[in-house]
Amino acid sequence: MKIPIQINENSAEPLYHQIENQLRSLIVTGQLGEGTHLPSIREFAGSLNCSVITVRRVYQDLENEGLLRTKQGTGTFVAQVEAGDRENYRLKAAQEAMQAAVQSGKSVGCTEEELESLFREVLRAVYSN
Repeated sequence: MKIPIQINENSAEPLYHQIENQLRSLIVTGQLGEGTHLPSIREFAGSLNCSVITVRRVYQDLENEGLLRTKQGTGTFVAQVEAGDRENYRLKAAQEAMQAAVQSGKSVGCTEEELESLFREVLRAVYSN
């Protein structure tokens, strides 16, 4: 199975974090449904051109969150995620992204008012497409 993960090698965000966030998003939004069999760690690492250690860490982190389950000898599968949990993951992901953006803006001297204005601009631009 081909999992649509896009890696940006020029990003400051660590590779495992890029993969983990995108895989989490695919699970939480239901694009990868419960019971979906994921590629082996070796296969996935090969398709992403990254280290087996990186994919192992992603799988372990998502398993610890309850989004994946691994069965010895059969592989890794998407776990059942309750609707309330999906909502919590979805909102948490958005909140973390916004918090990082605010911290970044604050670190370069943007005021609260400037950030609010920029947020509204970006929001309009994204939702108008």
